[in-house]
Amino acid sequence: MRHRITAIIITLLLLPHFSTAQQQSGEQSPQQKQSDRIIIETKLVSVTATVSDQNRRFVAGLTKEDFEVFDDNVRQEIALFNDEDAPLTLGIIYDVSHSMTPLSTRALHALRGLFENSHNDDEYFIIAFNDRPKLVQDFTSLPEEILNRTIFIKSKGSTALFDATYLALDKVRKGRHPKKALLIISDGEENSSRYSYGELRKELRETDAQIYAIGISQNGEGVGTLEQITHSTGGLTFFPEQESEFTDIYTRIALMLRHQYVIGFYPTSSTAESRWHKLQLNVKGPKELGKLRVAFRKGYQSTAK
Repeated sequence: MRHRITAIIITLLLLPHFSTAQQQSGEQSPQQKQSDRIIIETKLVSVTATVSDQNRRFVAGLTKEDFEVFDDNVRQEIALFNDEDAPLTLGIIYDVSHSMTPLSTRALHALRGLFENSHNDDEYFIIAFNDRPKLVQDFTSLPEEILNRTIFIKSKGSTALFDATYLALDKVRKGRHPKKALLIISDGEENSSRYSYGELRKELRETDAQIYAIGISQNGEGVGTLEQITHSTGGLTFFPEQESEFTDIYTRIALMLRHQYVIGFYPTSSTAESRWHKLQLNVKGPKELGKLRVAFRKGYQSTAK
């Protein structure tokens, strides 16, 4: 599914008037010889948004009137607004390369903070990677299966972050929930992938999944890579400075995923050509909330019919 674009087709049957002679002979009228269907097609484009305050805490309770959406700098009328707490499919991309030692195990233990604050009907899978990615736990609704499958994996080898993300994007499409997200736990280093960032970027543009990341970096390397990946999908990257912050960050991510806004519109201008549309989403909440930050996908790909 690409960018949650819903096509609605309305078919109107034309019932022309027949003369008696025409009915007897079975001869078609000129009007009937023309197309007997009119097809009206409209595309609903939806955008998932996460709103946070200056302390990166999620902001709930906003209304349709608090948002503005622009498609290629043209303001659009909001036709769909939803802030329902819906279950999701969440894929975890877990870095077990040598550069992650010894923080990876501690970061994994803290995942309990995410599971404890997630929707009861969420489903998960986890991909562990070093020089190559591997699916170590397929779709499950039991957090313990995620932890039990990965807790004893030892960190070693080089880092194929792009390959792991590429594999996870393909896997998350097959999840049973329409709402989808990925969580990367990594230092952001990349030195072993077959896929280039250019190839990965194409997949990032076409996915509906928001990507979040916990950046565990001891030397600052890889920070830009993680932010590049998450920013393009409307997600966020967190960089804990102390181990004690892990649980709090996981809790915030879980609550953000449960308190998102889905905003839909019917584009006022369309084209038969496939092209990239630039999106802009503005939020204007109550003044007492201060300056708000909204994370959202920066565009969508229209496809030719």
